[in-house]
Amino acid sequence: MGSVLDTRSLNRATLARQLLLSRAALSAEDAVTHLLGLQAQNVKPPYFQLHARLAGFRPSALAELMETRKVVRMVTMRSTIHTHTAHDALTLRPLVQAARDREVNAFRKGLVGVDLERLRELARAFVEAEPRTMGEIREELLRHWPDADPQSLSVAARCRLPLVQVTPRGVWGRSGQVRLTTLQQWIGHSPDEAPPAHAVDDVVLRYLGAFGPASVKDMQTWAGLTRLRDAFERLRPRLAVFRDENGVELFDLPDAPRPDASTPAPPRFLPEFDNLLLSHADRTRMIAPELKGRTWTGNQSHRTLLVDGFVAGLWHWEEASLTVELFGKVSKAEKEHIVAEGERVIAEMSETAGPGHVRFGSIHG
Repeated sequence: MGSVLDTRSLNRATLARQLLLSRAALSAEDAVTHLLGLQAQNVKPPYFQLHARLAGFRPSALAELMETRKVVRMVTMRSTIHTHTAHDALTLRPLVQAARDREVNAFRKGLVGVDLERLRELARAFVEAEPRTMGEIREELLRHWPDADPQSLSVAARCRLPLVQVTPRGVWGRSGQVRLTTLQQWIGHSPDEAPPAHAVDDVVLRYLGAFGPASVKDMQTWAGLTRLRDAFERLRPRLAVFRDENGVELFDLPDAPRPDASTPAPPRFLPEFDNLLLSHADRTRMIAPELKGRTWTGNQSHRTLLVDGFVAGLWHWEEASLTVELFGKVSKAEKEHIVAEGERVIAEMSETAGPGHVRFGSIHG
């Protein structure tokens, strides 16, 4: 049956894998590899994700990786933009390609008469000639299929091709439109048409190393995939097996860290869309059930504050002023630690000179 891991034990284990119990002495590239990428719908969150996890991190470290094409921004898990190492982009995109193909199928009504293979090759030639905006891609495809639905054409191009956002998009301190080319054109290597037989098993092991202990459903939530049970069963002899308090089976790497539930967890300021809060079907290991929905408005994720390892509030930063909105009471000592961590965020991540200020209040008022 496996021993039972309570919520706090799961919390501490996940924080340890996520480098959030103490800042790690890793390079930015090694951290992006360990975490299997960083959620990156917006430009700045990947930088804040690494700041919360790495000792001595400065935005220039990730910016340099972007500019030298060692990391890229592209659609992978859950059909969302992630920042990946070039190696993982080549590995993970084929793994999720079947899901992207199913996504296109949902738009078939707008693609009547469209040859998807021809669309892929036309779009490939167009973006490899020079990086293009999605609007330019759509207009080019409409020249060939004027009766097709424009949005459906965009979805088909985005899903059928491994498109990356080229720099300066994604580079700290710079700006630019989203312009796209193929992964092969950008880094000089093309992903396999289909993942190798062992690829899924390898990613299961890496997922557990970064997010475990976890259930099959947890990983399926992270990846935006289904039918991963077979991979877990193949790996079962190599894995440790536990249960959560509801009896759900959890898998883990035998030698992965599972700190004592009483291990201290320092405050951490996490950006919107941090993968910590998006990569499990059951998120109670990080956020109390009564707070469900408090970290989102519509489809927009808010920046969250961890206190004692759990979501305890939201935060907003404008210039050198950081505002914290707590969901409940914290001790005086915890408040002092929150202020100290907030001041560190301002000092190390601010683009303006001068001292910062942390205050407590409502970020919506």
